[in-house]
Amino acid sequence: MATNRTPSMNRLLLLLTLLPLGLAIFAFVLQWRGDGDLDDPTGRWPGHHSAAFPGMENSSPSSESASSSSLSTRSHSSDCVEILGSSSKPSFPHYKGWKFGFESDPKPKICIQTSTSAGLEQILPWLFYHKVMGVAQFLLFVEGKAAKPHVSAILESIPGVKVIYRTRDLEEKQARSRIWNETWLAGFFYKPCNYELFVKQSLNMEMAIVMAREAGMEWIIHLDTDELLHPAGAAEYSLRRLLADTPSDVDLVVFPNYESSIEKDDIKDPFSEVSMFKKNYDHLPKETYFGMYKEATRGNPNYFLTYGNGKSAARIQDNLRPNGAHRWHNYMKTPKEIKLEEAAVLHFTYTKFSDLTSRRDRCGCKPTKDDVQRCFMLEFDRAAFIIASTATEEEMKNWYNEHVVWNDKQLNLKLLRKGILTRIYAPMSIIQGLRESGVFASAIEAGQTRLKQRLASAENKTENSISKSIGSLSQSSTARKIMEVNVLMDSAIPPLSPPRPGLNHTYWL
Repeated sequence: MATNRTPSMNRLLLLLTLLPLGLAIFAFVLQWRGDGDLDDPTGRWPGHHSAAFPGMENSSPSSESASSSSLSTRSHSSDCVEILGSSSKPSFPHYKGWKFGFESDPKPKICIQTSTSAGLEQILPWLFYHKVMGVAQFLLFVEGKAAKPHVSAILESIPGVKVIYRTRDLEEKQARSRIWNETWLAGFFYKPCNYELFVKQSLNMEMAIVMAREAGMEWIIHLDTDELLHPAGAAEYSLRRLLADTPSDVDLVVFPNYESSIEKDDIKDPFSEVSMFKKNYDHLPKETYFGMYKEATRGNPNYFLTYGNGKSAARIQDNLRPNGAHRWHNYMKTPKEIKLEEAAVLHFTYTKFSDLTSRRDRCGCKPTKDDVQRCFMLEFDRAAFIIASTATEEEMKNWYNEHVVWNDKQLNLKLLRKGILTRIYAPMSIIQGLRESGVFASAIEAGQTRLKQRLASAENKTENSISKSIGSLSQSSTARKIMEVNVLMDSAIPPLSPPRPGLNHTYWL
């Protein structure tokens, strides 16, 4: 018996027929989109062959692993490779074909300047982390390890990095600086160790202002390579966003510092192993700070082991000048300054046991109370220098655990609950992601290629010059060796005494 179908039933049957067909077509379109040539960055993995990242432009995963394995066989850089080595885990959200900055002309343009003698194991994570934060230019005033050819070549191969050596030309320019005639820094002149460093940093900062302005930068920050900026409170975890949101009439932005609070005495890579920090006074309620002061200092001279006045970013403008390593000023006006309520600079101080002896070896003062008074500004630095100069290895280790390492878990938990201590994982995660994506290994590979090219070019020039002027093969060989040494050593000079009254100014390394 035939059934009579109403119009509504016919429409329902039509819908039930078309719905599966429509879903099938939709699924086909999605599949075609995934397999086709559409640009879908969310489907890309960091380890893809054509990944582009600062310092990785001409590399591939195979070259990264080859570079890493070849580096690990070299004894002079084994520790560096262990810390900077790559991993196959795709944990860093870096996609195929994407450059580091998504904007063609990112604003504001930020410059970081530093004076450093550190090695690659410290500089590379520090540098690339701040690239992630949105820094456009790095001005590295180098000496010591950082000025060695196999290190500086790698740094120079990274886009946005300018390496400045302490050459005689630089020395002469700084000897003519107006700073020597200013009263604001006069109290630090002609004193050893930390005072020398403070003056040198100020002179380098003065030159960096000019360089950054010529490069079109809008903000400048002086930062040491044991410090990481922590732009908490910004709309996104970005230094560029933080400064972009700063009112246009503000000249200086102060980042209060948080100090590393290490929990073991065998740290090798502070940026990847330290997550606990002591918060700055400016970020704590007064009653909490003063109420917990005794427990927070743990018998040390002050609340922080080292400095407590943070670092600052300055808007680049006419008459800008440094005001010591922690602040900027202006020759013609009093700058308008704001202090950030959430963002901070993370200071990784005395995080490695070897920091005791390395700091000692950089200063020629006697380990007496009177002599360290004139060499160091901070009480803890003075005490650490005396211990490192007079104690045995075991005594130094005990002192380090007592004064630097936070071994008391109950106290740590109490101070964490009170807000004196805090856990910060973002920098650690970012640096670990950079390491696993092969960024550091690729930068090392690119720098080694650059160094080989530089040495080959220098050797060719030397051989051509010698062949024209010296006929004898033995004489030519001897002269070539001498000239090769000159090519490599011309960019750095040994330590010199600081300027003295009544004499022509010379400056130290």
